[in-house]
Amino acid sequence: MRLKLRQLQVFREAARCGSVSAAARALYVSQPSASQSIAAVERHFAAGLFERNARGLALTVAGALVATRIERALDELRDGIAEARRHRGSPSRLDRSISAVQLEALIATVQHGRFGRAARAVHLARPTLHRAARLLEQRIGVALFERTSFGIGPTREAERLAVRAQLAFAELAQARAEVGALTGGAKGRTVIGAMPLARSFLVPTAVLAFAANHPRHSVSILDGTYESLLLALRSGQADVLIGALRGPASTEGIREERLFDDPLALVVRAGHPFARGRAPSVRELPRYEWIAPRAGSPLRRQFSELFEQAGLAVPACPIECSSLVAARAILVDSDRVMLLSAHQVEQDVAAGILVALPHPRGRVTRAIGLTMRSAWRPTAEQLDLLAAVRKVAAEIGARPRGSTRRRSAPTLAPGG
Repeated sequence: MRLKLRQLQVFREAARCGSVSAAARALYVSQPSASQSIAAVERHFAAGLFERNARGLALTVAGALVATRIERALDELRDGIAEARRHRGSPSRLDRSISAVQLEALIATVQHGRFGRAARAVHLARPTLHRAARLLEQRIGVALFERTSFGIGPTREAERLAVRAQLAFAELAQARAEVGALTGGAKGRTVIGAMPLARSFLVPTAVLAFAANHPRHSVSILDGTYESLLLALRSGQADVLIGALRGPASTEGIREERLFDDPLALVVRAGHPFARGRAPSVRELPRYEWIAPRAGSPLRRQFSELFEQAGLAVPACPIECSSLVAARAILVDSDRVMLLSAHQVEQDVAAGILVALPHPRGRVTRAIGLTMRSAWRPTAEQLDLLAAVRKVAAEIGARPRGSTRRRSAPTLAPGG
């Protein structure tokens, strides 16, 4: 069941006024229509959201959770329309005739670039999706689509509004999860964008510990480049990113939380000439070919600084790799060297496959942590998941330098 914007607005007004009749008057709808809208919202969340008494309406515990999320969802849509209309001088009010179907058509078209591809992806007839998207365009009075050399595609205004719409839908999904946690009916869901180090140990260990106490909560783990994961985070398709931090100035509307400092090491195969005696000096490093970290990553910057700060030319690296699986295979079958996280190769070092040599400049680290939307408001279960991540991260950060022992998953108290 899809809620209509009008139904959300009626519910919000009733929550503010404590009266169905007052909400109906404020929104210029009939009282029976307002009552039907409130009933539709309650059916959607499968819970009683108001208590009726002689003085009017009072929010239940579930109703207060839903009211907060609906307020945030409507704010996202209002702000999105205001951004789209910014250069038109048009009012930013929310047209109650805007529907979820229209917003979903916009999101699909932005994601897939063309009406035909979007219609196939969401299993709709192209005319149906096209009509819904064009109707939204008429409702807000801003061009959302333009003709290009490749055909008709979304404008920048459409892209911005689609992000806002996705965030609004994410708020409603959060509301369902919170109400479900109260009633024991629905399952919550969290999507984690995991960068390489987080994928190898931190996230799996934390998720296992969390799942033991929250077996009905679904956790999805995404991998990809930082840029693709950040796009998913911004649009509400991911809830949190875990991995190397980019710094507070990385992007607007994003906040970071440092968890621990990850020491870097020179990683080579067991039996490599560098592994047979003393650790190499910086001047000896250019003797061998390298595997370079992905361009634009914090690790690539550390790689370049390793040579630049010694006055040496950065090696030309025909092989660039961000996959630990691929890097391991290349290292084992060659005398190449790679700058990597010491934690990331602990198992391979313990198994005698790889050797992690000290960084030539001593202890050099990169910051590992959480990246979240500044406005994100996690559910109670998501807070428990973050607590599990922080607990595992604290254990990693507290390990003695050079330790390669893989620890078992931490035991969390219920709700912790």
